[in-house]
Amino acid sequence: MTTSNDRPPEARHRPVMLRRCLELLGPALRAPGAVAVDCTLGLGGHSEALLTAFPEARLVALDRDPEALRLAGERLAPHGDRATLVHAVYDELPDVLARLGITRVAAVLFDLGVSSMQLDEADRGFAYARDAPLDMRMDQSKGPSAADVLNTYPPGELVRVLRAYGEERNARRIVDAIAKERRREPLTSTARLVTLIRDALPQAAKRTGGNPAKRTFQALRIEVNGELRVLERALPAAIGALAVGGRVAVLSYHSLEDRLVKRALAEGAGSTAPPGLPVIPEQYQPRLRLLTRGAEQPGEEELAENSRAAPARLRAAERVREAVR
Repeated sequence: MTTSNDRPPEARHRPVMLRRCLELLGPALRAPGAVAVDCTLGLGGHSEALLTAFPEARLVALDRDPEALRLAGERLAPHGDRATLVHAVYDELPDVLARLGITRVAAVLFDLGVSSMQLDEADRGFAYARDAPLDMRMDQSKGPSAADVLNTYPPGELVRVLRAYGEERNARRIVDAIAKERRREPLTSTARLVTLIRDALPQAAKRTGGNPAKRTFQALRIEVNGELRVLERALPAAIGALAVGGRVAVLSYHSLEDRLVKRALAEGAGSTAPPGLPVIPEQYQPRLRLLTRGAEQPGEEELAENSRAAPARLRAAERVREAVR
């Protein structure tokens, strides 16, 4: 029998808002030798479409997950040396480009959050709907797992994580249950954690908002992978790497990510001049032009074909001038 994990990458993953991403990045990628960066390669759906749509462009693609790099590498192999795949976290973009001798790029794409592959791999622990080890590392070769966080963090720190990264109102109740359970034996199973969460929550909280474990799982995943800290560093780095006329597009999947993206793009698109100047000098002029009005969302047709696209929010901007020192 063929499982979801036996299927080829193109069958396992539908790139979110693909056509719109190509429309937004396309004007920057038509020149021969233009470099596109996919900061979150995953199974390579967006990267493959970029290489196909812009046959004279080059691709640099990053991912922290070695398995994603392997599978995407097979998918992108027909494009030969036009695609360079790098095992790296996306806040390492400046170092990656420096090693490759690239000073400016034409386009940068971020497709944030957990990938379809990671959700579908039962042993990764990202999905609360199936039992698995409490791992949640995007790169399983390094760093503490979700089990390490749950079993070693002081209760007060766990409450902070659930509130800050999961926006979980019942964080204290959930952490009290976790602390009691881990005194009995370490938590190692996603199913056990889901049961603890369900038992800890009041009935009203279990009746709304989908699976009651989803906010805790989101918070743990963000903490384990340092996602928001990485994104805070990566966005300015990506904007700084763009040539004038270059474009950046970012797909985010929850309000915490989208807030950071909105702030970074708005700062680049705003004047930094002191108030009251009759003429704004060059060094204070905006570096970016926003390409989307607010955050764009998937259309009804896409949602009908791919329910995982539902939370997606897309923002994009164009670099309009170099920074003046």
